[in-house]
Formats: sequence, C-alpha cells, structure tokens
Amino acid sequence: MNERLHSALAQRGVLPESLAEVCEVDPKTVSRWISGRLPHPRHRFRVARHLRVEETFLWPAPQGRSGRPNGPDAELVGTYQNRASVPRETWLSLLREAKEQIDVLVFSGTFFAQSNPHVAHMLTERASLGVRVRLCFGDPAGKAAVGRGREEGIGDTLGAKIRASLTYYRPLPSTPSCEVRLHDTTLYNSLFRYDNDLLVNSHVYGQPASANPLMHLKRVDSSGWFDNYAQSFEAVWAGAHAWKPDQEGTPANGQD
Repeated sequence: MNERLHSALAQRGVLPESLAEVCEVDPKTVSRWISGRLPHPRHRFRVARHLRVEETFLWPAPQGRSGRPNGPDAELVGTYQNRASVPRETWLSLLREAKEQIDVLVFSGTFFAQSNPHVAHMLTERASLGVRVRLCFGDPAGKAAVGRGREEGIGDTLGAKIRASLTYYRPLPSTPSCEVRLHDTTLYNSLFRYDNDLLVNSHVYGQPASANPLMHLKRVDSSGWFDNYAQSFEAVWAGAHAWKPDQEGTPANGQD
C-alpha cells in the first residue's frame, strides 16, 4: 500500500472517488494507486497538485545504495501559504492518529483550543493510550512574550492571550504522561509534532503566526529537516519550567 497517498487523502478529507474525477480516471484506478501501483506522470502531477503535496513525497525516487530516498526535500509533505489555511480536519486527524508522542511549541497557541474545544479531552485520551503529551507555551510574564507582543503591535496583550489559552489545559498537568511547561525564549517557529509528522509554522517579524507560512514534514531519517526541528523543541523544552495552574491568576480579558 502507498501509505503516504492514503494518509494524504485522509488528512485532506478527499475521497478516492473525488480524486478519480479530478484525474479523469475510474475510481478503481485510484484504488490501485493506493494499493501501490505507480500512476502515469500526468496523473501523479494532478494528484500532487490537488492534495497540495510534493509529488516526490507521494512517489519517492528510487532509493540509492544508502537505502534512503534521493533529494533534500524527501520529508516535505506539503506547504501552506499560512497556518490559517491548514484544514481543521488535518489537525484533528493528526492528533487522533498519534500513537507515541505529541509535542507542541507555541507562544499562546490560542487557535489550537479555539478551533477544537475538546482538545484537552482528546489529549487526555491519547495519553491514556500511552501517548506522551508535551505542551510548551510562552511564559506570560517572560521577556520573550513581551518582546514578541511589541513586535506584532499588540503591546502587552500577548501575556493575557497566553494565560487565556492555558485555561483550556488546566486538567493536563495532573494527567499521567502529560506535561505543560512555560518557556522564555525567542521562537523562530511554532512546532506541532504528532509521531513522525511535524507541522512547522514559521515566525515572520511583526506578523502573527497565523498569517505566516507552514510546512508539513514527515520523518525519513535522522539527517533530514524533521530531526533538526525536533531537536530545537528539545532544547527549548529542557530550559522551560513546569506550569502550575494553581499559581495562575484569572486573565483580565477572559478567554481570548
């Protein structure tokens, strides 16, 4: 089976029948592609364009002697013009399908809960099944949050947004396999890891993260982009401190 094609269809919410219409082929042909058959070049192009992924991700070039796919972008599943354009179903399916770990690195991550009011319950559920959950938010009283807020032109509001966002996750610190920490560091990217899938949301000076580009990576080996970003999460996580909900005051602006 072509697991990458199968996963891309599921994450984009595209049915095989719909893809068949786009490619002007019989639905049985799409089923054969999912089963592992290599499509004609023109069909590979149409599929990749419709699913907004790199063609070489769905159908990697033949492996060399090293046993690794060729090309520096072998881990690139696809890109989005901005984080806001990532389908909600993509976020939900990645969370539901995680079996080993979920790592999140953000300043406030307000959208993460507002787009999915049941996120805390879902994270707790994954943790009960053995998934390690680590959430790392900006320290609302830290210098990094103050600096980032001023860069975005929202003054000291970012600290209030972080506190509001954290209210969604009050049950997590007392849940086995779940940890929530606060960092006080400059973020060049927000990171969302679900096992071997990683969404990297770049930070552009003066712009909110939601307006900035995002790329979807899938791990191939330790020499790729995926591990570089994963290591940056570990570095920030190691320097962050545990969040204690009972020491947090009620945000003046309520839940943003």
